[in-house]
Amino acid sequence: MERLSGPAEEARFVVEIGVAARVADLIEPVLESMGYRLVLVRLMGGSDAVLEIMAERTDGTMTVEDCEAVSHAVSPLLDVHDPVDGAYRLQISSPGIDRPLVRPADFERWAGYEAKIELKEAVSGRKRFRGPLEGFADGEVRIEVEVPEAGTQVIGLPLALIGSAKLVLTDELVRDALRRAKGSDTTAARPERPARKEARKVSKRVDVTKVK
Repeated sequence: MERLSGPAEEARFVVEIGVAARVADLIEPVLESMGYRLVLVRLMGGSDAVLEIMAERTDGTMTVEDCEAVSHAVSPLLDVHDPVDGAYRLQISSPGIDRPLVRPADFERWAGYEAKIELKEAVSGRKRFRGPLEGFADGEVRIEVEVPEAGTQVIGLPLALIGSAKLVLTDELVRDALRRAKGSDTTAARPERPARKEARKVSKRVDVTKVK
């Protein structure tokens, strides 16, 4: 079983479309020059349009100060190129605890945690899968799922067929995220504590309203 390594492991397989794709093309080189990785760009419409840019440092961390630095760097670029019609709110954020998985390496980093994966087209009549990740190998995401009439199985899902993937917000994941954010094991040592209520503290975000 060949495991991916090198630049290909860090390349995003998620491809935005439309305005989000234009924004991603504009900002990704800037983020990389600053030591950040682009996670995802989303444009959410409506009367209060929001352009969300998810980013993180190469070690997976992202502070409020990091969000502010990214905002200061990309905001002038967006003003010059003007990829979004009308007024919108620019939102720079960390990926959050139940983060999107957008690179092959993400499936390795978060092996052992539960994830939800949706395919672009059905495989054996099934498009949605949920279960613990088992890594990435031979161009496939490995995940443990329940297979009808066969029980629990580790299967491979071709990366090219994955439409979206994200971690599931479990207590184990929340405790681990809080532990890493605080640099201690205090949360894990108190399992009776409602860890999910503290999850919001780990996700970082900065909003900027842009009016034309």
